[in-house]
Amino acid sequence: MTEKVIVVKNRAGIHARPAAMIVQTAGRYDSRIFFKKDHEEINAKSIMGVITLGAAYNTEITISADGEDEEDAVNAIARLFETRFEEE
Repeated sequence: MTEKVIVVKNRAGIHARPAAMIVQTAGRYDSRIFFKKDHEEINAKSIMGVITLGAAYNTEITISADGEDEEDAVNAIARLFETRFEEE
């Protein structure tokens, strides 16, 4: 299992567009990918799960993946957060 802690840096937080980008990116990988926030864990391949996570600006999230391509999956999703989903 690979994990990485990231912080939501885009001012609008995770709304529909970033959620769609996350799900689209996660769907490219065979690994099981999850987001953990507080005591909640959601499937990163579920658009409804990602949106209802309620990740606002400066929210800390742990990305975890388990599978053959877990490291690549975590890094690809972390890059979306690092580039602020190309919004800023």
